[in-house]
Amino acid sequence: MSPAATASTEQKKSKLEGIKERSNFLREPVATELKQDTTHFSKDATQIIKFHGFYQQSDRDLKRVPGQEKDYSMMLRTRNPGGFIPPELYLAMDTMSDDIGCGNLRITTRQGFQLHGIPKKDIKTVISTIIKNMGSTLGACGDLNRNVMAPPAPYKNRLDYQLAWKYADNIADLLTPQTGAYYEIWLDGEKAISAEEDPEVKAARQRNGNGTIKHGSEEPLYGTYYMPRKFKIAVTVPGDNSIDILTQDIGLVVICDKDGKHLGFNVYAGGGLGRTHNKEETFARAADPIGFVATEDIYDLVKAILCTQRDYGDRVNRRHARMKYLLHDWGVEKFTAKLEEYFGKKIQPSKSTVAFKYEDYLGWNDQGDGKLFLGINIANGRVKDEGNFRLKAALRKIIEQFHLPTRLTANHNAIIYEIDPKDKDTIQGILDSHGVAKETDVDPLERYAMACPALPTCGLAMIESERAIPGILERIRGTMTKVGLSKDEHFVVRMTGCPNGCARPYMAEVGFVGSANDAYQLWLGGCPNQTRLARPYMQKLQETEIEAELEPMFVQFKRDRKRSESFGDFCDRVGFDALRSFSEEYKANPDAFKTAKKGASRKRWRVELSPTLHDRLKEKADAEGKSLRDLAAAALEAYLQDGEG
Repeated sequence: MSPAATASTEQKKSKLEGIKERSNFLREPVATELKQDTTHFSKDATQIIKFHGFYQQSDRDLKRVPGQEKDYSMMLRTRNPGGFIPPELYLAMDTMSDDIGCGNLRITTRQGFQLHGIPKKDIKTVISTIIKNMGSTLGACGDLNRNVMAPPAPYKNRLDYQLAWKYADNIADLLTPQTGAYYEIWLDGEKAISAEEDPEVKAARQRNGNGTIKHGSEEPLYGTYYMPRKFKIAVTVPGDNSIDILTQDIGLVVICDKDGKHLGFNVYAGGGLGRTHNKEETFARAADPIGFVATEDIYDLVKAILCTQRDYGDRVNRRHARMKYLLHDWGVEKFTAKLEEYFGKKIQPSKSTVAFKYEDYLGWNDQGDGKLFLGINIANGRVKDEGNFRLKAALRKIIEQFHLPTRLTANHNAIIYEIDPKDKDTIQGILDSHGVAKETDVDPLERYAMACPALPTCGLAMIESERAIPGILERIRGTMTKVGLSKDEHFVVRMTGCPNGCARPYMAEVGFVGSANDAYQLWLGGCPNQTRLARPYMQKLQETEIEAELEPMFVQFKRDRKRSESFGDFCDRVGFDALRSFSEEYKANPDAFKTAKKGASRKRWRVELSPTLHDRLKEKADAEGKSLRDLAAAALEAYLQDGEG
């Protein structure tokens, strides 16, 4: 009996599973409603259009009078493995952003482009133009494999980097939906001319690895219902964490021997960041190491992981439907055992390798074959012209004149590559004349920061993010300067307007997560290389109180840090109780700390607790965003008052 045959089918599925079932493999009601003279799609259709690569949104800044229809538009995403954007596609996207969209482009944190403000009547023109210019939107959203990520650095003398690109492309092809709906709807049935698919990929898709194939289905891997939720994959090389490898459903690390021969891949599984406020059963999770597989087995391994989640992921509760919850509920041992049933062989222990480090690849770099690449810092990924800052015009001029490819990064920057050294000065001159700052002139707080779009377009946003973060970064820098931290001091700041975590705030050293229309959760303790989850420090930080909360931490950090210790590492090491205790004392008498020496002790009254009681109190304090001291004091006060009564 195949593993799929034992999966439970008795539970009532979520409403969305029924919408997918009735869609005729992603055709309806999209095809019918596209022909209707309306400004928007129905609720059922908005679930299926995601699979085609776009969302329906409305302008939340618009103040409507009673009865006035929402200002509907579409936000479209590209699917381009490894962030690859050929020059033809870039120029087409740039033109459409002006002629049809909102006048700018936005680079996503999954190495794709977003095009905002597209009217429903123009969505077919936009998607067909993207397809005809070597692009795609199929699977950029929806319950299936999303854009496959890979390091954007175009090192032509590094086999491992070239392999990461190759396998990102091939895995994206392997898991591309096979339904004819996409080309039927957007190209009237005409299949786009594209690169020849790798024969190994085609063979792997057709191999029935122990129950992975849905026989007789238009979707042999996905079946009628596709995945329980979105599914994310990244491929990288040892040491390169430019793509947040531990946040993926599947993370693959290219392993070569000392002679450069490709041996296979280390495999991680079960990462994911989306969560819901006040729902403790939802949480961010870092991926677990699963083991090593040889090169020739990688496609079967990817299919096996995908199908384990396909058949055993939660299709009843969408909040519990990501693969991270399957790993959490089952544990690595049970998950791996089930995975090996689909895979058909044992997974080997992981190969030893170097620690991950975050790289952003900004500035001028040698790509290893005599040519150059240039990484350009793009604040919040927004490619726009605004006043003397004319990045959009500069990029168009460079790509038109030199016909250069681009790689988008997971930190929503852009890398232009294949640059002839003789063209370096001309290209730099274009950027300079258009007001585009060199990476060395960008405040490092901005350089390593990310924010999601949030308001006014995202329907889930509770508070500002992209529009707010420039001012908040300035305020953070001002607070750091006030307490005497160097202008070169920086840490990873990420902000989202809701808890879904699109800018990956839960891996940041300082994460702001929208929790109300005037407040953020404050997450602390991630590390500079994004390999450790942050933890919630405050449940509701008012936007107006950011300086007041951060100043004591910065003072404590400056005074008590270890040599070269980052802010995130410091917060993780000293712990939240110490941060809260210091903050309370600092707020009570900030002048007392101006001359305090490192490690100086202050008298404190203590009450000894049993380890068990301490742990229970600490868990409760963390859940409520309070200090252990405050919670213990409140409990004792309540006890004493009860006794007095």
